[in-house]
Amino acid sequence: MVKINGEFLPVDGKTLAEYLETTSFDPVIIAVERNEEIVPKSAYNKVILKDGDILEIVSFVGGG
Repeated sequence: MVKINGEFLPVDGKTLAEYLETTSFDPVIIAVERNEEIVPKSAYNKVILKDGDILEIVSFVGGG
């Protein structure tokens, strides 16, 4: 199980990109932290989610 934004999900074995394709997150306007390290967008296809990983995904919102 992988903890994503506080929720445990059975997505271990998938790449980060594969997981994001199943969500409403727009990869262009998000940042992903995996185990307290920022994941570069160029690595989304290479990072394989593992049991015990902790992800925080945040969206950027403009405004004033």
